[in-house]
Amino acid sequence: MGSALIDLIGEEAPAIAEHLGLAFVVERVAVRSPSRHPGIAPGRLATDPLSVATDPEIDVVVELMGGSEPAGSCISAALAAGKPVVTANKELIATQGSMLHRLASTSSVPLLYEAAVAGAIPIVRPLRESLAGERVSRVMGIVNGTTNSILTRMSEDAMSFEEALAEAQALGYAEADPSSDIEGKDAAYKAAILATLAFGASVQASDVYREGISGVTASDVAFARQLGYEVKLLAVAERAPDEESVAVRVHPAMVPAGHPLASVRGSYNAIFVEGDAAGPLMFYGQGAGGRPTASAVLGDVIDAALYIVAREAKVGGAYGSSGHHGHVPDVTPAKIYPMGELVTQYYVSIEVADRPGVLAAVASVFGASGVSIRSMEQVGIGDEARLVFLTHAAKERAIQSTLSGLRGLEAVERVGALLRVVGGDLAG
Repeated sequence: MGSALIDLIGEEAPAIAEHLGLAFVVERVAVRSPSRHPGIAPGRLATDPLSVATDPEIDVVVELMGGSEPAGSCISAALAAGKPVVTANKELIATQGSMLHRLASTSSVPLLYEAAVAGAIPIVRPLRESLAGERVSRVMGIVNGTTNSILTRMSEDAMSFEEALAEAQALGYAEADPSSDIEGKDAAYKAAILATLAFGASVQASDVYREGISGVTASDVAFARQLGYEVKLLAVAERAPDEESVAVRVHPAMVPAGHPLASVRGSYNAIFVEGDAAGPLMFYGQGAGGRPTASAVLGDVIDAALYIVAREAKVGGAYGSSGHHGHVPDVTPAKIYPMGELVTQYYVSIEVADRPGVLAAVASVFGASGVSIRSMEQVGIGDEARLVFLTHAAKERAIQSTLSGLRGLEAVERVGALLRVVGGDLAG
């Protein structure tokens, strides 16, 4: 991504200078192996990122290393030195965002991270600025292109999860170790950032309930499609029914075919925002890739440069006298709504021995937990059968109790996927 940003700055510098009067120079670049970057003048290369972050000749620090360290120390040092910081580091913002925002506030400089959530899609700035006066009720979206690409192939081409993952790795959409994507970690970082921006209180990655897609089968995807749904890995942040808490979660879900998110294919991302006055808004585009992400980073660099110009002219402008760009999230921890209180419909699949009395025993487990079955389908194969249930709206803790009970039945050989349903007779 760093190389893509340098190339983009070189391409756009004349237009930026003409329209905004800003002259950008890439002064220094910290890299692990200088020999692997022959296109950058040796005098501008460094191996110590902290020396770059604190260099008095540098006006804006851009962090694209990823991970917690040394990125965290570099950003902290730059902010403490009064330098605006631009980063694409979702993990750092989701885990140390409160501390970094506090440092930025103390130094009265902007901390900008548009590229940390959804690549080229502008969502951080709209939540910070355009919707700062809006009472947002929900932010829901597809924020990981790898998982969306896998699920698209499973839906449209009947691929197994393993086949779709292997293809994504071959095409470069998935890493050799894809766990951060397929287990929902990447999406959870982004959900925490979105929740913090949307609801004005600090949400950490550890606050996000998380499930990945590794347990979703081609049969689950096909059955969902038969019912008129598409399976997507969703990041959801919403106001809880008590109006004081925030519910934040990442999990695979069945999205009605008519919903805008259902048509998001391949590696594209989309974020659906619901506000009391603005109504539903959708942001769609490329959520990853060198140039798309570099575009978002460059937009933040321009904002940071405009802040410096305003500061030097001693004019607050759009940044205000404190130097903040738009709305800055409160660092007070958010009150997190318990996942067990979530109310929605569920899709449950189980594999059982095909013999008399099994269905009655399974149904009794649902009933004992207070979960009402809306529909059931059985597919028999020899001495085994697969049962697929769609429930009426129920609490999460009740469905988890049901799954626990099902695992305890001798006739149940495997409890498969659990998918939450978006739409239908939802109560939350």
